[in-house]
Amino acid sequence: MPRPARFRPALSRRARLGATTVAALVAGTAVFGVGQATAEHSVPRTDKEIPNLTQVQDKIKAYYGDTVTADGEHYASPHSNYARQVRGIEAKARTYLSKALARHDRAGKKAKPAIVLDMDDTTLLTYNYELQVGFHYTEESQDKYLAHTDMDPVFGMNRLVNWAHAKGAEVFFLTGRKEAQRDWSVRNLKNVGYGVPLDRRHVYLKNKENPPAYLPCGATCTTVEYKSGTRKHIESLGYHVVANFGDQYSDLSGGAGDRTFKLPNPMYYLP
Repeated sequence: MPRPARFRPALSRRARLGATTVAALVAGTAVFGVGQATAEHSVPRTDKEIPNLTQVQDKIKAYYGDTVTADGEHYASPHSNYARQVRGIEAKARTYLSKALARHDRAGKKAKPAIVLDMDDTTLLTYNYELQVGFHYTEESQDKYLAHTDMDPVFGMNRLVNWAHAKGAEVFFLTGRKEAQRDWSVRNLKNVGYGVPLDRRHVYLKNKENPPAYLPCGATCTTVEYKSGTRKHIESLGYHVVANFGDQYSDLSGGAGDRTFKLPNPMYYLP
């Protein structure tokens, strides 16, 4: 999406991952310099440095436990390695939040504790869409999909979010999806069990036509500028961001948040 969402058309700002990167992300390690054929050469010297695209896609499908329904729809399996990795991250987040929210209450801070979450592949799983379009995002295909289809929640994230809210955390969604996709996005979150406030004060989408005054970069914001600037805006409203969740490092960079939680995503990279 126009960095509005978490997708990028091929050959634009969205970088596909090679086999080495996929393996590293599956293992849960941080990967930088994504888009490089190898750690040494940003431009492959021979074809041997380029991973086979079909094999990379097969690895991604295996990682997600690709499940195909009778009508040909693809879904990730709750028993997949992806689901297991996500559950491990959620368990760490729950342990951390239990302590952080308790400390916040004891300290009697005026600012209310808050968590900020990205949308695509952090709270809503894009796997079915990606398979439907053959890992080739276009704005048109995404609009068509979101208008009529609800993405599944990332395994367990709806329960984690609802639990954190019940424990006293204000919940904010901060996505690069474009403002025109607000109604579809809110509908999707409600339908898959996110039982938290989803009004305009709690759901932030990217508005390039009318960027908010609190972003000095306006319509030219990078992902990091847009997301960190919005988190700082949230804090200016009387909240303290105790945790920030995202599937891209650009979701998590730039400050304004005590701790970050990186969700796995080997399907695409957003700078």
